[in-house]
Amino acid sequence: MSGAANREQVFPTRMTLGVMKTKLKGAQTGHSLLKRKSEALTKRFRDITKRIDDAKRKMGRVMQTAAFSLAEVSYATGGNIGFQVQESISNNARFKVKAKQENVSGVYLPQFEADINENINDFKMTGLGRGGQQVQRAREVYSKAVETLVDLASLQTAFVILDDVIKVTNRRVNAIEHVIIPRTENTISYINSELDELDREEFYRLKKVQEKKQIAVAAADAEVAAKKAALQAKELAEKEDDTEKLVVKDETIKNEQEALENGDKEGTSANTLVTENEEDVIF
Repeated sequence: MSGAANREQVFPTRMTLGVMKTKLKGAQTGHSLLKRKSEALTKRFRDITKRIDDAKRKMGRVMQTAAFSLAEVSYATGGNIGFQVQESISNNARFKVKAKQENVSGVYLPQFEADINENINDFKMTGLGRGGQQVQRAREVYSKAVETLVDLASLQTAFVILDDVIKVTNRRVNAIEHVIIPRTENTISYINSELDELDREEFYRLKKVQEKKQIAVAAADAEVAAKKAALQAKELAEKEDDTEKLVVKDETIKNEQEALENGDKEGTSANTLVTENEEDVIF
């Protein structure tokens, strides 16, 4: 059959037709939902891309300012203060990163937030001799740089996850739109055509059966009519025979009556003649 490769191999029954229609409806609903999901994720992806661009620009400016601040600290203190910074670090961290998740159309995106404890100050004694103001300014600038870096890391992670999810979702949408739905529609068309053919065959079969029944009924009616005609002819013949017999009997009775009447007349004439003779003899 034509198009057999682009449809599912199923038996053309009405139950299969119902299953295929349900499957088509589910595929269309799934396609619509995945399309909306893809659009929502794409919108969020574009927003994150714009925020990443802004964050990178901000990061460049902040790191530039931080580099100048570090140069000021080096100039003001007269040397490298890295050893003093390491000595002043306590066991409790002042800067912490908290992670949480955000649900975007069923996709969980990680978000990182900077948590700064203002009660902890690791640079109390740093720059005490000279350059303390530059050290505090550099500390603030680098704190802003780390916050910007955390935001950028959160955006970059969401960017990578959304990129993979959008690719998978678009592949699913394209598969449903260009493979599953056309194949299911072709299967439904095939089942409908086969069912129509079966209906036509059933109609032709019923028509032939009805025609044969009509021929049989006509033959039976003809046979009954012939028997009835023969019976009527027989009855008519019997009636004619009875009529002939009645006619013959009537004629016989009539002849007998005529014969009786003729006999009475002859007797009367003989008696008359006898009487006349007797009278002649007397006179």
